[in-house]
Amino acid sequence: MGRGRQKAKATKQAREMKYFTPATDYSALQRELSGPSSRPSSRYPEEPAEPDYSAYEDKYADQFGEEDDEDEDSRRIG
Repeated sequence: MGRGRQKAKATKQAREMKYFTPATDYSALQRELSGPSSRPSSRYPEEPAEPDYSAYEDKYADQFGEEDDEDEDSRRIG
């Protein structure tokens, strides 16, 4: 008995959502699509550049060896 009323309400809501046409603000859409206007590209223009760590990249690689080989040997199956 209650299912018919519930289905009718759901159908009504679905129809309202399907045919709903909100008012479109075309000037706001144009501003959004045109991109930023004369504003700085970053919030922090004096942000320092990231330091170059390439000199330290393989400094300790030979000292510790390959970690993947140790992980395979320490695993036990079964």
